[in-house]
Amino acid sequence: MTSHTRRGHRLAVTMAVLALPATLAFMAAGDAKAADMPGTIGQCATSTIIEIGGRLQGDTTFDSGTAVAFANDGWQVSYDKIMPIVRSRVGDPVEICLIELPQDCPPGDDRGKIYTTTNQRTGESWTLPDSQHSCGGA
Repeated sequence: MTSHTRRGHRLAVTMAVLALPATLAFMAAGDAKAADMPGTIGQCATSTIIEIGGRLQGDTTFDSGTAVAFANDGWQVSYDKIMPIVRSRVGDPVEICLIELPQDCPPGDDRGKIYTTTNQRTGESWTLPDSQHSCGGA
């Protein structure tokens, strides 16, 4: 092996070792995705934030409201600007607890579940539904 080849090999090994923490973090985020959203009142699940934005696509000022998506395929939305969500970051760990189920819904329409979410990094919480409209609504 030439000096140039050895140096390249050492660099590749060093890069692989440096990438290990990021790989482990990605694997941990994958574990968070495996946890489903809570399905019964009082049940909680842990996840991570994967997206934060305005309620309407492209709204970077949150004038249309606030939306947040989680790695476990859950999300919450509001017509208001929710500052604890705005202060959150993608990748923040959260605990999501189901506090209310919609009532008297048409078959197959289960929109309107209400969750309280606590950002584990900031300690801030918010309570919002999983849809802009409850079941049977627009």
